[in-house]
Amino acid sequence: MARQISPVCRLCRREGLKLFLKGTRCDSPKCAFERRESPPGMTTGRRSKATEYAAHLREKQKVKRYYGVLEKQFRKYFGMAERTKGHTGDALMVLLERRLDNIVCRMGLAQSRAQARLMVTHCHLTVNGRLLNIPSYLVRPGDVIVVKTRPKSQNLAQVNKAAHGRDVPEFLSVLEGPEIGGSILRLPEAADVSIPVQTQLIVELCSK
Repeated sequence: MARQISPVCRLCRREGLKLFLKGTRCDSPKCAFERRESPPGMTTGRRSKATEYAAHLREKQKVKRYYGVLEKQFRKYFGMAERTKGHTGDALMVLLERRLDNIVCRMGLAQSRAQARLMVTHCHLTVNGRLLNIPSYLVRPGDVIVVKTRPKSQNLAQVNKAAHGRDVPEFLSVLEGPEIGGSILRLPEAADVSIPVQTQLIVELCSK
């Protein structure tokens, strides 16, 4: 019997790129995307060419899955981006990058954004010395994120940091010393986004 591929890995195949939804497994030879890069299904070679609408929708769905946001949340971020000066697509990606669960993941305190979201909601972290259990919180320059001193939180963060193999982005700083965490040096920019995406297609779709 053929080995079953998880729905998460099927998403990566369908989108045609690694979304890093399964943490460190995505960096290992066990990654299903690396073993077989083609989309799921038996008739992949006979699929018709995607329509223009499908290409636009695919970019939006890819971003939603990558950051783990629902349609209502995504629309809220898009509305905020439209009211921001500059390119709407870049502003949208910056807002998503500023989410607390994304920041926790990119600091290496969690192996995936899904795990980071659980760490935030289960109160494993503090922001500026106060407990914060809202994954959608938008960080600001100067914010300091620290793992709580209780053993369970410390052990979880240490295991994740040891397994984390990707570089910490330049807009973040990792704390040195006994505390586990990091700080926000500046707001992220379009160049700091870790997923390749054609933001113009998303703007065209959501502006209709």
